[in-house]
Amino acid sequence: MDTEAVAVALEEVTGQLPGGGERRPGQEAMARAVAEVIDADGLLSVQAGTGTGKTLAYLVPALLAGRRTIVATATKALQDQLAGSDLPFLAEHLGEHLDEPVTWAVLKGRSNYVCLQRLAEVAQADVQQTLDGLAEQADDEQLAAIADWATDTDTGDRAELPFEPSPSTWSAVSIGAHECPGRLRCPSGEGCFAEQARDRAAGAQVVVTNLHLYGIDVATGGTILPEHDLAVLDEAHAAEDILAAAVGAELFAGRFRTLRRVASGVLTRSSEVDDLDDLAGRFDEALAGHLGKRLDTTDDALVTPLLELADTRLESLLSALRVVPDDTTAEAKARAQRILLSAGSLLGDIQAIRAPGDGDVTWVEGSRNRPVLCMSPVVVAPVLAEQLWPRRPAVLTSATLPPNVVDRLGLPEDRHRAEDVGSPFDFERQTLLYCAAHLPDPREPGFRDAVHAELERLILAAGGRTLALFTSWAGLDAAHAHLVDRLPVRVLHQNDLPKPALIEAFAADETSCLFGTRSLFQGIDVPGPALSLVTIDRIPFPRPDNPLLSARRERVGDRAFGEIDVPMAATDLAQAAGRLIRTATDVGAVAVLDRRLAKNRSYRHLLLDALPPMPRTADPDEVERFLRSLSGE
Repeated sequence: MDTEAVAVALEEVTGQLPGGGERRPGQEAMARAVAEVIDADGLLSVQAGTGTGKTLAYLVPALLAGRRTIVATATKALQDQLAGSDLPFLAEHLGEHLDEPVTWAVLKGRSNYVCLQRLAEVAQADVQQTLDGLAEQADDEQLAAIADWATDTDTGDRAELPFEPSPSTWSAVSIGAHECPGRLRCPSGEGCFAEQARDRAAGAQVVVTNLHLYGIDVATGGTILPEHDLAVLDEAHAAEDILAAAVGAELFAGRFRTLRRVASGVLTRSSEVDDLDDLAGRFDEALAGHLGKRLDTTDDALVTPLLELADTRLESLLSALRVVPDDTTAEAKARAQRILLSAGSLLGDIQAIRAPGDGDVTWVEGSRNRPVLCMSPVVVAPVLAEQLWPRRPAVLTSATLPPNVVDRLGLPEDRHRAEDVGSPFDFERQTLLYCAAHLPDPREPGFRDAVHAELERLILAAGGRTLALFTSWAGLDAAHAHLVDRLPVRVLHQNDLPKPALIEAFAADETSCLFGTRSLFQGIDVPGPALSLVTIDRIPFPRPDNPLLSARRERVGDRAFGEIDVPMAATDLAQAAGRLIRTATDVGAVAVLDRRLAKNRSYRHLLLDALPPMPRTADPDEVERFLRSLSGE
C-alpha cells in the first residue's frame, strides 16, 4: 500500500471535518505506520495522545487496503463514536478513494438483543407462569413496553431502548450465547435480531465490537466473530485484564437459580431441578468466607466437594433434559434445547474450575450477597501468542499504553513495532500539573481531612468546574459528604445519575463539580470551560490484595512492584489526567493530592513520564493563581 496515498486521503477527509479540520502530524504518522504494518503482516502498538484522531488514523489505511477489519474497544462510548460518527463520515468523504462503498456493523454479545422467542413465550402469560419462572420477577409495564418496541426496532439492541429495564425484566426477554439453539432450531429464528446482527457483521467491511467479545472469539478459535484480515484493539491499555477475563470462567449462585427457573418449565416435579436451588444456597454459603481471596478449588473443605456435587447433579439434569417427548410443541422443544445448552455451559465451567491449569488462578470476588468464583489465566500472553498474533496483522492503540505492553500481551518481537506519535495539544501553554507535596502521606491519619481542605481551596479557586477523582468509594463518599454543603456550586456524586446523564448534567452546568471513582478515569469527554480542574486524591496503585494481581506478582517475584504495580498506576494516572484537555482551546490544571508524586525518588519519574509534558509546580499559591485566572477572578 502506498503510504503517500494514505497520507493524501487522510488529509482530504480530515479537511472535511467541521471547521475545515487541521493537519495533525501525529495522526499522519500513525496512519502511515498502520499502512506499513498491514503490508508487512505485522503488529503495531501505537500510543496516540488525546486529540490525535487515532480512529481515522487506523480506519483510513484499513479501508484503503480493502482489509476486513474488526475494531474492539473497551468502552461503549468509543463504539458509539465509531459507528455513529467516524464510519458514516468516512463513508461520505472517502468514497472516491475506494472501489466499493464503506460498510460497517456493530456486533455485541447475544444477550444484548431482545429474543423474539422469549417475547412470544412471555406473551403466553398463563402458560408462562407454569413454564418459566423468569417472567414472575419481571416488570409487567416494562415487558409490555419492550414488546411494543420490538415491533418497531430494526436492531433489537437493548442500548436503543428509551428506558433502562430491570435486570430481571431483560433476563425474561433475552438469552445468552450458551442458551440459544440457533436460527434453524428456533421457531422465531427467521426474525432473530442477534442473527441479523451477525448477518450484517458477516457482510461488513468493518465490524465494531468490544474487547470482551473479541477475547471470547480468541478463546473459542474464532467461532463468535466473522473472519477478518485485520484486528484493531483500541483502548488497548485495558486489553490484558479484559482478554484474561474473557478466556476464563466464573460461577455464582444466580446461574443455578436461573437454570432452575427455566428448567422447571420443561421438567415438572423433578428432583434434578429442585437440586439446583439447593446448590445455589450452598454456593453462596461456601464462597462467602473466601471473599476477596484466592481459592484452591482442588483442596478446599467446602468448595471442592461442592463442585464435585454440582458436576454430578448437572450431569443428571442433562440426562433428564435429553428425553423430550416426540409430541412436544416446537416452542417447548426450543425451550428444552436452550436449557440443554445453558446447563452444558454451566457444567463446562464447573469442570474447568474443578481442574484449573498450572497457569490459572481461582479466587472469589463480588459481595457477601453475591460472591462469584472466578478463574483466569495468570498471564494471558501465551494464549494470545498462540491464538491471535499469528493469525492476522493487528494494531493496538491507546492514549496511554503501559510501558511493558509487549511482554504483558505476548507480542512477538520479530513482528512487532512500537510507536508514540504524541499529542497535538500544547500542554506547556494549556496546562499546569500541581502536586500537593505539603499534604500528609496518604498512609498517615490526617490525610483525608487535609484532602478535603485542599479540595475546597482548589475548587473555590477554579469556580467549580472540577472533576474530582478518587481511588476508593470510601474516599469519594467522605469528600462528597464533607463538601457538598460547603461549596457554593452543585456537587454531583457518581451515583446521582446513570453515567451518560451524569456527564451531560456536569457539562451543562459550567460551575458544577463531579466527584467519582476509577470508573470515571476514562470515558469522560467534557471540552470547554465546564472542566478546568481534574483532581486525583492518591496515586492509583492497584490494590495489594487483588487475587489475580497477587498471583502475577508471585510469578514475577522481587520485580513485581516495578513491573506490575507502577506501570498500572502510571497508566491509570495518565488516563485520569487525560480527562482535562480535550481540544486545542482547553486550559486547566491537574492536581495530584498525593505527595509521593513529588517526594518518592524510586518511582516518581516513571509516573511523570507517563503524563503529558505539563509545567509542574508544588506551590499551592501558584496553582490557586492559575485557577483564579481561568475563572475570571
